[in-house]
Formats: sequence, C-alpha cells, structure tokens
Amino acid sequence: MSLSHAFGPEEDWPDQDLVALSDDVDAGLVLEAYRAGVFPMPLTHSSFAHRMGWWSPVRRAYLPLDELRVTRSLAKTSRRYTVSVDQDFSGVIAACGDPSREGGWIDGSIRAVYAELHRAGYVHSVETRDAEGRLVGGLYGVSLGGLFAGESMFHDPERGRDASKVALMELVRILGADGTPRLLDVQWLTPHLESLGAGEISRHDYLELLDLALDVPAPTWG
Repeated sequence: MSLSHAFGPEEDWPDQDLVALSDDVDAGLVLEAYRAGVFPMPLTHSSFAHRMGWWSPVRRAYLPLDELRVTRSLAKTSRRYTVSVDQDFSGVIAACGDPSREGGWIDGSIRAVYAELHRAGYVHSVETRDAEGRLVGGLYGVSLGGLFAGESMFHDPERGRDASKVALMELVRILGADGTPRLLDVQWLTPHLESLGAGEISRHDYLELLDLALDVPAPTWG
C-alpha cells in the first residue's frame, strides 16, 4: 500500500480502532481515508464531540460475497419488496441518521460530505420499498474500484421486516454480477452481520485485501 496519504503507515497506527482525530472533514479527505483503510465517524458521545474520529478497526469485519446467508424465509419475504439503486439517497441517509436510533452517529457534517460524494458518483444507496411504494429499508456506502465500504443500513420496524437484508441481497448481487472478486467492508462485526455471513480478519489482512480491491474495476451501478 502506498504510504503517501494523510494517515501515515500502518505500523505507526496505535493498537486500537481509533487512529486519528481532525477538526474538519471534507470529501477529499474521506476518499483518501477509504483508500488507506480508514473511515470517519464522529465522536458524538465523548469529550471530543466537536472533532472527527478516523477509524481502522484492529479486527475488521467484511462479508465475502459468496457467503451471504439467505434463509428460505428471507427469500420469501424479499418478494414483498422492490429494490432500486441511487433513487433516494437522501431518504436513506436521513433514515439511517434518525436521531431516535440507539447509538446514532450520522451528524450534519457526515450527511453533507456523503451527499457531495453521492453526487460525484462515489457513494451509492440501495432502497427497498413496500407494495405501496414507501421507503421501508435501505443502505448506503462508498464505492472505490472493487471496494464497497458499507456505512449504514436501516429498516422500518413496522412496515419493513427484513427490508435492510433485502437491500443487502441486492448490493451483493450488484457487486458479484460480473464474477469479479470485490471487497464488501462492513467495519465492525455485530451479531446481526455475523448471522448474514460476515466475519472478521486482522487490520493488516484487511489492508492487503484492500490493496487488491482498489485495482479491480467498479461494478455497474444502476
């Protein structure tokens, strides 16, 4: 991996998930971060709430495209919904950033930067709608070459059972449609993601996979 980026070489990073702080965040720095294996997340619930945290988990979660677990019930449920790509990014990030969600972290600066990157073609959303056309689930993330870095996903608990999983199914289909090996980064492993087939690798191993992924062509979006 090239070391000519703002975050310095991996060997200089602390042995913890938080590797840097900054006073500001902009689109260029965010793209530089993803290429370095780092992503931004505000330190909203800390004494550094006014600063941006930059993270590279010591144990990184990712979802191999051929290991997504689709149960029979999920396959059946998915037929209730329709999916689209990049048709309502603003609706998806607003739902993901709903302040009533536990552990919410998507603030105004994050929304502004990712909206700019969406307009530039680096950030994509997948939307799930019910039979009445209501947005009931979705996800968004950053696409760079063969990397897709998933940022957040949501579902409407009343109308959108499994709707976020359906969006993930569509994302995996897009990333693997042409048979090209691509990297689906999901940051930290949760029981929910593990149940869908995600696993963990070391930060160093993730950075090696990232090097390969960045040289792979991006999938076809739309």
